[in-house]
Amino acid sequence: MIKLRKKERMTESSDHQVYKSTVGDYVFCTINITIFLLFTLLCFFPFYYLFINTISDNNLVTSGKIMFIPLKMHLDNYRMVFYMNDFLLSVWITVSRTVLGTTLMVIVSAFAGYLFTKRKMWAHKFWYRFIIVPMYFNAGLIPWYLTMFNLGLTNNYLAYILPGMVVPFNIILVKTYIESLPPYVEESAIIDGAGTFTIFFRIIWPLSLPILATIAIFGAVSQWNSFQDSLILMQGNRSLFTLQHRLYDYLKKSTNLASQIREGVGGALNLDDRIIQYTIAMVSIIPIVLLYPFMQRYFIKGIMMGAVKG
Repeated sequence: MIKLRKKERMTESSDHQVYKSTVGDYVFCTINITIFLLFTLLCFFPFYYLFINTISDNNLVTSGKIMFIPLKMHLDNYRMVFYMNDFLLSVWITVSRTVLGTTLMVIVSAFAGYLFTKRKMWAHKFWYRFIIVPMYFNAGLIPWYLTMFNLGLTNNYLAYILPGMVVPFNIILVKTYIESLPPYVEESAIIDGAGTFTIFFRIIWPLSLPILATIAIFGAVSQWNSFQDSLILMQGNRSLFTLQHRLYDYLKKSTNLASQIREGVGGALNLDDRIIQYTIAMVSIIPIVLLYPFMQRYFIKGIMMGAVKG
C-alpha cells in the first residue's frame, strides 16, 4: 500500500510540471509594471497637484512654487466656499438629486430588467426593443428642450429626477445579470406560492446587489456631474442650480468672486483666480472620489457578471 501511494504521488507530480520563469518573462513583467505605474501616476498627478495647491500657502501658489510637496498647509481655501452666494443651496440640490435620482433609477432598472427576463410578459420582444431604441437614436437638443418645456419640467426640480429613471443600458445590464442566476431559485419560490413582487424583493433583489451597486455608481456619477439640464432648463430659477452649474458660474466670474471673498474674510486671505479655480475643482471631485472605493468590489463583480451573456 505504501509503495502504491508513493507511485501515485510520483505520477501526480509528473502530471503537474512546474513552470520556470525565464529572463524574457522577468523583462516582460518589469516593462508591464513600469508602464502601468507611469500611467497611474499620469492619471493621479493632476488631482494631487490640484489638492496640494489648495492646501498650501496662497502666496507660494501664486508665485508658482508648489509643484510636488505642499508647503505651509492650511484649509482656509475650503472654508472660503461658505462665503460664496447660494453655494450650500447648490450642494443640497445636487446631493438630493443624486440620492433620489439614483435610488429611483436603480429600482426602475431592477424591476424592468426582471420583467424583461419573463417570456410570458405581454409583447415581450416589442417592449424590449422599444427600450433599446433610445440607445441608438437621439432627437437632439432642441426637441429635448421642447419636450421638457411642454411637460412643464423647465424651472422644475422634477426635471432632475424623472428623465433619468429609465436608463436602457442599465436595464440591459440588470436583465443579463438576472438571466445568469440559477433558475431553480425562482422556481422553488413559485412552488412555495410566492408572487411576483415577493420573488422580486426577497430573492431577485438580494441576489442582484452586485449589478445594482454597479448601476448605482453609474447613476450617482451621472447625477453628480450633471450640468446641461441645469444650464438649459433652470435659467428662470437660480435656486435650482446644481453644484456643477454654480461652479461653472464661479469659474467664469472668478476675478470678481476673489474680491468678494477677500471682503467677506476681511482681506485675511490672499486669493487669485487660479486658487479659486483649483479649490472649486477639488470640491466637485472629492465626493465621488471618496464614494468609489466603498463600491469598487461590487462594481467589478457586477460588471463582470452582467457581461456574461448578451
